Amino acid sequence: MTIFLSFIFAIGFAIIHLSSKSMNFIKESPRSKFLSFAGGVAVSYVFLHLLPELDHYQESVGHTLNNGAGKYLENHIYAVAMLGLALFYGLERLVKNSKKKQSGNSEEAAASIGVFWIHITSFFFYNSVIGYLLIRDEYETHWGMFFFFTALSIHFIANDRGLRKDHKHIYDKYGRVLLAVAPVLGWGIGVITEVHELIISVLVALLVGAITFNVLKEELPEERESSFTAFISGLAVYSVLMMLI
Repeated sequence: MTIFLSFIFAIGFAIIHLSSKSMNFIKESPRSKFLSFAGGVAVSYVFLHLLPELDHYQESVGHTLNNGAGKYLENHIYAVAMLGLALFYGLERLVKNSKKKQSGNSEEAAASIGVFWIHITSFFFYNSVIGYLLIRDEYETHWGMFFFFTALSIHFIANDRGLRKDHKHIYDKYGRVLLAVAPVLGWGIGVITEVHELIISVLVALLVGAITFNVLKEELPEERESSFTAFISGLAVYSVLMMLI
């Protein structure tokens, strides 16, 4: 049952990416409140589920690394989460600098082809990890898997909007297809093989940092005209649901 349900959710992730372009109710200008709501949901999931999981993984990683050079780091797994945030911040700066070089400061500018492939490769890995965790993460109930799916599905919609804005038509031609394939591929890898817990802990930590950055970069800039009310609503509603279930 778990394998079947996780497969359905992996396909659901793919459908989200393929169909997000047609979600005309989500507008960039003025910014849709749905996107701010999505940010709140993602932050809620990170703080109430993924971060507590890092405590468990910290024990595993700490036991493994304390015998070597890693003993000089007290919070190994949180350092990896910080690295995930820093890596995606670096990618964001790479994209912004490329857009400036292509067409000055125009909002209609797209990043270069080379930067597009670097950016999409990073998000392909990001989505693959999420697909892998669908089958390999330890959910206490099927509701746990459902919350993982809903939180990250909403997050994917927001990511799609940002990537389409950065890369224009090439994202719709290649990017969204690759990102639709990624979670199904990650799920497939999870079905046929089990990665060592140390690797899983690193992947989850990187994901925590990446999700945190991707939410904040969409919500914080003034020109986004984000809705604090919608953000807090997403945060509160999802937090209450997770605690009740």
